[in-house]
Amino acid sequence: MSLGTRIVICGGGAIGAAIAYFTSRRGARTTVIERHAVAGAASGKSGGFLALDWCRGSPLDQLVRRSFELHAQLSADLGDPWGYRRLTTYGGYAVEDDAARGAGARPWADGVTITSRLGSPETTALVEPRAFTTGLMHAAKAHGAVLRHDTVVGLVRSRASGGVRGVALASGEIVEGDAVVIAMGPWSILVARWLPLPAVFAYKGHSLVFETGGNIPAEALFLEYREASGEILTPEVFPRADGTTWVCAISTFGPVPVDPADVAPDEGAHARIEALCRNISPALAAAPIKARQACFRPVTEDGLPLIGVLPGIEGAYVATGHSVWGMLNAPATGEAMSELILDGAARRVDLAPFAPGRLPPLDPEHLRGAQAR
Repeated sequence: MSLGTRIVICGGGAIGAAIAYFTSRRGARTTVIERHAVAGAASGKSGGFLALDWCRGSPLDQLVRRSFELHAQLSADLGDPWGYRRLTTYGGYAVEDDAARGAGARPWADGVTITSRLGSPETTALVEPRAFTTGLMHAAKAHGAVLRHDTVVGLVRSRASGGVRGVALASGEIVEGDAVVIAMGPWSILVARWLPLPAVFAYKGHSLVFETGGNIPAEALFLEYREASGEILTPEVFPRADGTTWVCAISTFGPVPVDPADVAPDEGAHARIEALCRNISPALAAAPIKARQACFRPVTEDGLPLIGVLPGIEGAYVATGHSVWGMLNAPATGEAMSELILDGAARRVDLAPFAPGRLPPLDPEHLRGAQAR
């Protein structure tokens, strides 16, 4: 497609913002449709952890490495409004109410026994996800992208070819486009009423954000934690550059409300995470809680994202299903989608493993009566 190509992106999360940034930077006429809020779901509540080589040997490896590189580049190019921070990352374990402390424990987490170093500042980093997503959207708007707060209620199709030529909004307006990208996280599944989209499932994560100031160094933790009941949790602890520390531990599958604003935590989940945090770290025990969060991450049947052209439908694209690596892989996904739409093929990353046509489309009967973004 040529300069001035009209691109409509459905979804204002990290993936949608990244596509908007890379397409608008190249002169595309990009419009983002978001009914709730930019970074209003997982893109504003996730951990923001970045790892260079944790997907080595998998189909994700090339995408991950390119994205890790782009994160550093974007931070430098755009003035780092999202607190890009290099980290040392450790693995370890803890036991509820265990008086024994491991010899390798960090002073700020003396309830933890450190067993390994998982990453160095050269291979692991962190961003504040809401600031990253809104920052990329701001940069996209500076390049001419338009953000519309509205709800997509249908697609505009070509009578001649059946291809997608835009979207219909709840306000009654039609936004025309040469390409329409579905980047709605787990809510992308609602578009299966109109397009042959594979199933996108939802994995709910719970997290707490503590106000820790400068009491925790740039050290991330990935732990196994045994509760008094014997149940094993796998907490992740990420100290951010803004003086907050993000902690998650409990994830579940469940139904997704149609409106992202209605996402609610599982009963007791936050209390369990708080008890865990008070047990493993004096710094967390002394810190006030800034936010109690729950969000849904999009996952697919085979665990790989959907990135590419929807087969047989001209002008229809999808970018979703990134699971826990959405924040990490947003930049390379945005860059690859811009190349795919504007040049006809991605140049820096092979998108073949993520082709939507590799999975069967969802039966739209499962979505009767649902409302889309």
